[in-house]
Amino acid sequence: MTRPLVLRGGRIIDPSQNLDVAGDVVVIDGKIVHAGPRGGVPDGAEIVDCTDAIVSPGFIDVHCHLREPGREDVETIATGARAAAAGGFTAVCAMPNTDPVTDNQAAVGFVVRQGQKANSARVYPIGAISVRQEGHALAEVGEMVGAGAVAISDDGRPVASAQLMRTALEYARTFTIPVVDHCEEPTLAVGGAMNEGIVSARLGLRGVPTEAEEIMVIRDILLGRRTGGHIHIAHVSAKGSVELIRWGKDRGIAVTAEVCPHHLSLTENAVEGYDTNAKMNPPLRTAEDVAVLGEAVRDGTIDVIATDHAPHHYDEKEREFADAPNGIVGFETALAVVVTSLVGPRIVDFATLVERMSVAPARIFHLPGGSLARGRPADITVFDPAREWVVDPAQFLSKGRNTPYAGRKLRGRAICTVVGGRIVYHIAAQEH
Repeated sequence: MTRPLVLRGGRIIDPSQNLDVAGDVVVIDGKIVHAGPRGGVPDGAEIVDCTDAIVSPGFIDVHCHLREPGREDVETIATGARAAAAGGFTAVCAMPNTDPVTDNQAAVGFVVRQGQKANSARVYPIGAISVRQEGHALAEVGEMVGAGAVAISDDGRPVASAQLMRTALEYARTFTIPVVDHCEEPTLAVGGAMNEGIVSARLGLRGVPTEAEEIMVIRDILLGRRTGGHIHIAHVSAKGSVELIRWGKDRGIAVTAEVCPHHLSLTENAVEGYDTNAKMNPPLRTAEDVAVLGEAVRDGTIDVIATDHAPHHYDEKEREFADAPNGIVGFETALAVVVTSLVGPRIVDFATLVERMSVAPARIFHLPGGSLARGRPADITVFDPAREWVVDPAQFLSKGRNTPYAGRKLRGRAICTVVGGRIVYHIAAQEH
């Protein structure tokens, strides 16, 4: 049994209750008992001073890569969960592109057990859509859900077969889980290393057109309409995709979508100098795409901000640009990038940030959390919205160092992360 906990004197923002008020959050036995104007202090309580900080339902990342099993040299479930907590995330959903692939009951169970052992941010497995992510035979969806999978996805491998995607959506409807798709038409994207356009032409790199994403987005939305299944579009990068998602939502189709902080803050120009830390899939696009994505976060067309945390070994990124792996680490910079890029310029407010990073992820993936209502699990993020800091990858708790934000000054930082009523990260404790 944990000590009672009082998070004192912060600005409490909880969009699930339309709450934005100065006060305290009181936790007893791992549950919220009070969130509002200053309350009483239970006997023996631990008190955390939250003056000048925002206290919100815990952030939930629905798209990350923890690399275990298979690439524990790059990240483990334990190091990933700790890094997530340092970024203010109380829960993460781990993609199945491990070795072996998380495509069966035993593999899902392994991730669940390792997540429990990590004893930090909660870890929820996402199972594969197809056996070995090969895009042919449907994996055992029911058994994986029974073992703890909260969604299915073939992650970085787009489901090229429309028939397989249709079947996956039908199964997902039965088990009330989302199907997460990396929308990329493979014949258009093959060999591409960055966004197709003037910059790729100047750098002599093969580009990926936005149509590669948009074609699969509309296919998935139409299959969602046909099946009634819930399609969740991963890491949207193109303005055309936003228009298509809006079209689907306007027609009542069960489509939700996520965007990553890097697609909200960086353009294809970050690739200049062949910086492999700016290589990702989908690629960084144009300033116009970035602007449209920000507006889509504001108006709710895009439901969720997710990190796509993808650690790689230093040597792997030190290759020719076209041969380097895609992806960047994201747990420990996500909050600050969103505050700096969206809240600072007044594209969104803090309530919208909390909605997209906590409330909506919990609702869409049917996860505990996402609310500070009485009786709910005490998964809480405390962050300083004004704290400025310079990104130093050497200080990351993740094993990954691959970030395009190294050396940048950002604003906003998690200072205390609470999971099940227990403090799993506190910046003051880390700094002494």
